[in-house]
Amino acid sequence: MEASFSEMKKELQSRDALWRRIHLECQQLHTELLKIREMQEIQIKHQSSSVQLTEQPENKNSDLLLLAQSQESQQEVLNKIRNHLYREEQSHCSEQERTRTEISDLTEELHQKEITIATIMEKASLLERQLKMELQIKDKLLAKQQVLDFNYKVVKSENTHLKEMI
Repeated sequence: MEASFSEMKKELQSRDALWRRIHLECQQLHTELLKIREMQEIQIKHQSSSVQLTEQPENKNSDLLLLAQSQESQQEVLNKIRNHLYREEQSHCSEQERTRTEISDLTEELHQKEITIATIMEKASLLERQLKMELQIKDKLLAKQQVLDFNYKVVKSENTHLKEMI
């Protein structure tokens, strides 16, 4: 039982380490999300500056073209990061659920073992009380037997004495 408890304790510690690692990954994903938002803000700024460029009377087609290409490449990077973030979140959620399920199963198993131990302890206590009662009864019977043996010897001795006298 102790070995089983030790194994369960190690398993729970392992799960705790996994949980911490998942939490760290979640923080990293949150950091990536902040970067994505920053990139979106930059993209919005680029869009507003492209609006300003089109409003200027001078011909800035080459600047607009470069800006549009930059915006497209940033949008591709942003989409890749979003996809990666989505996959990581899905993986994180499924790992969390799996960990919760395993912790729940281990907790239930531990609870069942505690119930079993309590039952065994009750039975052991009952057997111990029964054994003590039986020992007391045997001690009393032994004392009675010794008294009877002593009385028998006394009677036998008296009987022998009376026979000699006769």
